[in-house]
Amino acid sequence: MNRKTQIKNFVVSTFLFGDGGQLKEDISFLEGGIIDSTGILELVMFLEETFNIKVSQEEMLPENLDSINNIDAFLTRKTTAAHVPQPAH
Repeated sequence: MNRKTQIKNFVVSTFLFGDGGQLKEDISFLEGGIIDSTGILELVMFLEETFNIKVSQEEMLPENLDSINNIDAFLTRKTTAAHVPQPAH
């Protein structure tokens, strides 16, 4: 199962009570009334546990977390950054 499918399944089961027929990958969770500010915290916990990342307070922004596409791009940046070797001091 790919990341976008995992994210969509979580959002549908947690916030839409299994009715994900209208959920598109680019729909804003906040503007669409799908997830509120409390729901974002649930979403962050899911992302951290599922994808083995840490989401900082500064990263909790709509451009990172407000749609399936935004989350997928955010995860790509997070996982790519984690694999970039750091310069030795």
